[in-house]
Amino acid sequence: MPSKSITIQGARAHNLKNIDVSIPKNKFVVLTGLSGSGKSSLAFDTVYAEGQRRYVESLSVYARQFLGQMDKPDVDAIEGLSPAISIDQKTTSNNPRSTVGTVTEIYDYLRLLFARVGHPTCPKHGIEISSQTVQQMVDRILEYPERTKMQILSPVISGRKGEHVKTIEKLKQEGYVRIRVDQEMREVTDDIQLDKNKKHSIEVVVDRIMVKEGISGRLSDSIETALELGDGNVVVDVIGEEELLFSENHACPICGFSIGELEPRLFSFNSPFGACPACDGLGTNLEVDLDLVIPDWEKTLKQHAIAAWEPISSQYYPHLLKSVCDHYGIDMNIPVKEIPKEEMDKILYGSGKEKIHFRYENDFGTIRDNDIYFEGVLNNIARRYRETSSDFTREQLGKYMANKKCPTCDGHRLKEEALAVLVNGKHISKVTDFAITEAKEFFRSLHLTEKEETIARMILKEISDRLEFLHNVGLDYLTLSRTAGTLSGGEAQRIRLATQIGSALTGVLYVLDEPSIGLHQRDNYRLINTLKQMRDLDNTLIVVEHDEDTMLAADHLVDIGPGAGEHGGRIVASDTPENVKENKESLTGQYLAGDRYIPLPVKRRKQNKRKQIKVIGAEENNLKQVDASFPIGLMTVVTGVSGSGKSTLVNEILYKSLAKQLNRAKLKPGKHQKMNGINHVEKVIDIDQSPIGRTPRSNPATYTGMFDNIRDVFAQTNEAKIRGYKKGRFSFNVKGGRCEACHGDGIIKIEMHFLPDVYVPCEVCHGKRYNRDTLEVKYKGKNIADVLEMTIEEALDFFENIPKIKRKLQTVYDVGLGYIKLGQPATTLSGGEAQRVKLASELHRRSNGKSFYILDEPTTGLHTDDINRLLNVLQRLVDNGDSVLIIEHNLDVIKTADHIIDLGPEGGDGGGQIIATGTPEEIVNHDQSYTGRYLKPILERDRKRMERDMERREKVGSK
Repeated sequence: MPSKSITIQGARAHNLKNIDVSIPKNKFVVLTGLSGSGKSSLAFDTVYAEGQRRYVESLSVYARQFLGQMDKPDVDAIEGLSPAISIDQKTTSNNPRSTVGTVTEIYDYLRLLFARVGHPTCPKHGIEISSQTVQQMVDRILEYPERTKMQILSPVISGRKGEHVKTIEKLKQEGYVRIRVDQEMREVTDDIQLDKNKKHSIEVVVDRIMVKEGISGRLSDSIETALELGDGNVVVDVIGEEELLFSENHACPICGFSIGELEPRLFSFNSPFGACPACDGLGTNLEVDLDLVIPDWEKTLKQHAIAAWEPISSQYYPHLLKSVCDHYGIDMNIPVKEIPKEEMDKILYGSGKEKIHFRYENDFGTIRDNDIYFEGVLNNIARRYRETSSDFTREQLGKYMANKKCPTCDGHRLKEEALAVLVNGKHISKVTDFAITEAKEFFRSLHLTEKEETIARMILKEISDRLEFLHNVGLDYLTLSRTAGTLSGGEAQRIRLATQIGSALTGVLYVLDEPSIGLHQRDNYRLINTLKQMRDLDNTLIVVEHDEDTMLAADHLVDIGPGAGEHGGRIVASDTPENVKENKESLTGQYLAGDRYIPLPVKRRKQNKRKQIKVIGAEENNLKQVDASFPIGLMTVVTGVSGSGKSTLVNEILYKSLAKQLNRAKLKPGKHQKMNGINHVEKVIDIDQSPIGRTPRSNPATYTGMFDNIRDVFAQTNEAKIRGYKKGRFSFNVKGGRCEACHGDGIIKIEMHFLPDVYVPCEVCHGKRYNRDTLEVKYKGKNIADVLEMTIEEALDFFENIPKIKRKLQTVYDVGLGYIKLGQPATTLSGGEAQRVKLASELHRRSNGKSFYILDEPTTGLHTDDINRLLNVLQRLVDNGDSVLIIEHNLDVIKTADHIIDLGPEGGDGGGQIIATGTPEEIVNHDQSYTGRYLKPILERDRKRMERDMERREKVGSK
């Protein structure tokens, strides 16, 4: 009889304390607990890892060499395990070619649809392209003037891999003399060697003719022969002109525009057969951006308005600019915006065929003294970027470049022929630009003939089902053309979730990591229904989650804790949500029952109308001429349903504008008319969830700067002074104190060919990173390696008498990271942990109360208790006079805000407007605000809780 539960015995991954737990199968199970308590260690590093390992182990050695071998998790036994699929928060793909359509496979079905029922239409005349007869082809060719030379080619091989020896041999036997191989003319008798792994095209020369009277009959015969050889296709190579492609199937009768046979690959921007040749199917080209080259048009050329030519290591370009201005009589002392366009164009685009005299000398003498053609600032940057072999130079010049819409395909990624095929009057790229909601309506109202409907029925079913799945997980605001790299972790996870629902597998174990991230409360029920739908197919769902609605909807709740790090790793409660509420040992249970909660502020800070930053006329992405005011000295939260425009307004417009003005960042803000009130702040700090470092050498100690202070402490010890050790001796990044056997990594990678790479502790330093002499230097009985192994909490006690270090440690502890180690590699930190390390490193800096902090969903990965701690830290910043702006869906954060900006009303094209602004109490009175609708019961509930607790305290006080 099959097991009814997954039984785990002796799990010890990371901080798990040899735990035993039973998880019911075919149920919706939520794992919760404080950040760092061990949830992911149990869900991903134990259960999922073992499920995957067992599957891989069942395969042959040959198959395993492609999949890699998985390590056995640190657990005694797991019974009742099903095949496991992990759906985590990793971005779907950073490849610019990957889109929502390609990831969900909807685009593959769209390509098939357009190839089978699409109507080729001439882009110039709007006439549907019909098949051509031989006579029509002859008539088109005879339109050329007399004596026009041309050759008739038959495409016998078109973009196929192989050496094609037999094809060439057959052509030789049939008496043909010339062939064109990959656009190069060859004799068939030549020794033609083709790479069998590359795609090749071979066209045979059927005839070479000159247009003249009486040629019609010969031309007809040649074309018929070419069509027969080329499966109905013929190429006419008109000498000195563009080639003509004729097909017995599709061509415009007026201009001759023709399309080859409609195949799915014609509509692929990842294939040379469909991709726009100008941008290689990317839809954008990297070009020099004038606004980045001249960030401030109020400056003069003397004040280095051209940022890309500022004198850094040499005066070469300033001297060159002066020579140009002297030659054309351009005034370098007036703002560049006042320089006449004709003169400015000379500076930007060059002197053309006119030479200018350029003299340049430095301390070593004259370097140049001659007449030159001046290429122009923009052309100079583009050329140097293209030609340089230096990564540093490319990185520096890249700051002045931006991706711009390809003018050839207008950003549609496809070549003209693909965009000429229409279904219901729309080409394939127009369809992918629809939001999911619009796309559903488009396919629902599709007008097809009876024959087309028979052909397309199964294709449309697959497309419609997938669109419905995306709608059901709250992603109806996304477009199919949206680049996968621009999706948030939560969006990417829900897309993969939708793909899994589409597969309709049963008996599978799904492990999910906070699927509710980035989802507004309004859409939460859709996600929960989707999860239940997956469970009802007899699947087991293990969901790591902190969202209250999701926890209460679960069949079973496992609370891990009681604390984080060393204080966690135990099962505190494992029962139904209702029973967990009654468990007084469970911190989660106390929050679910309302015994603990995040209180409302006793008093909200008042807004000073004269002190605010105002964005006017924002219209980037889906924003509709929005005017938004961001108060100074308050905690402001920007809310709204997913896709309503929050990130565009805050990250693309507000942050980039502030960073450009205050931090001199080379950023191009999103489209808006102007911004007022920047003078109220002195610096902007963006605390996002990107990693604090991309190598294991980066860690919380190095990122926050406390490692410098710790090395100072060791350098001041008597032992270090006696030995003459300076601060650098205690760095694992430079020679001297580090272990040279592992170069300070502490581990050595051993390549195992078809088995996974094995990392073993360095035999010389045993993972300590330092050499023996350095480790002999101790402070309070601990060497530098021992200190890096300490948790933040342990280090707080250890360095309690050193204020510099203690202050930095305290800030990390205050944001809820007391459990992480000082030397923990940055690559092992989650996005939420990395964000809080950044916040901590900003907190310990002295502020003058004029900083503007921007945080994007800081509650990611946080338990309600962690959120409470984080809010206390953020409120401290605002009490100091700083401004805090948060993009957030979490109602506990929203309810504590001084000011709310609510966008909507919907996502995508249905959003991009400010629905309501004001305090939480004011927002709940706006009928259009979904945020207000869900916030209202929370405010009422928490007021009652606070009144209840006040009564309790009064009773205790009276006793």
